[in-house]
Amino acid sequence: MSFFNTIKTENICLEFQNLNHDVKIYMKREDLIHPIISGNKFRKLKYNLKELKKNKNSLLITFGGAFSNHLLAVAYLGKIEGIKTLAIVRGEELKDYKLNTTLQKCCDFGMKFEFVTREKYRERNTNKYNYELQNKFKNAYIVPEGGTNRLGVKGCEEILSKYDKEFFDVVCVPVGSGGTFSGLINSSLEKQKILGFSALNNSNISEVINKFAKKDNWKLFDESFFGGYAKFNNELINFINNFYERHNIRLDSIYNAKMILRIIDLINNNNWIFGKNILIINTGGTQSVVGINELLKKKGCETINY
Repeated sequence: MSFFNTIKTENICLEFQNLNHDVKIYMKREDLIHPIISGNKFRKLKYNLKELKKNKNSLLITFGGAFSNHLLAVAYLGKIEGIKTLAIVRGEELKDYKLNTTLQKCCDFGMKFEFVTREKYRERNTNKYNYELQNKFKNAYIVPEGGTNRLGVKGCEEILSKYDKEFFDVVCVPVGSGGTFSGLINSSLEKQKILGFSALNNSNISEVINKFAKKDNWKLFDESFFGGYAKFNNELINFINNFYERHNIRLDSIYNAKMILRIIDLINNNNWIFGKNILIINTGGTQSVVGINELLKKKGCETINY
């Protein structure tokens, strides 16, 4: 049986104290799919792996930052499928330091690294750079950062069940590279509203979404929230810890926790106009907590306790 034929996921109803308005919030536990290749990582890699095998490529190349959940998922997939993996990592200076917990796990799974400058990394989606990689690394299959390409979006179109489409007025998901959001838009019903909560401030991710999305029943929130990508404060960390204590669900501090807090903020400030039955997609990604806690300790902040 293929790894991608086994899926464990469920919807649960969440209760929040002091939440205004008559709304019900449910969470789709995509994070339960697999402890490493979980959530949208699982979805995005499913058809890319099939394409790699179809082409008989011997190397999988992808891109990411130092704490990338995507890199870890690709590294583990390479290990279990017997495929060589190479990561183009943002930050040339990282090659001179000890690997953080995420990159060390990737290394343990057999992944190799090429550290590049941030300037070079910005070329990652250009045809020129991909052509350079294809010439340098023969018989390679390249997956974009975050797994967002046509096949990644196709995998994310399988997230919503028939029940999800018929019951929920609105579906919410954190947005990084835009693939998961695009897949949800494509598979949703026209009567549904799909809301995306960007981890980046004022990003150009709408261009990516417009490239892949086939409907216009969506809205993207990409204003500054909690200071931007990978920015934390004690309010956010306390929310993650309280959420785990109340629901026994682990949230990551970059995507899912910020999304949920933003939704609560919209509801309590009477800015929620999107429907009563809300489905939140938990995209997983808690593997980076160890490294993030190390950063929090250095800043004298609260740490994530789960």
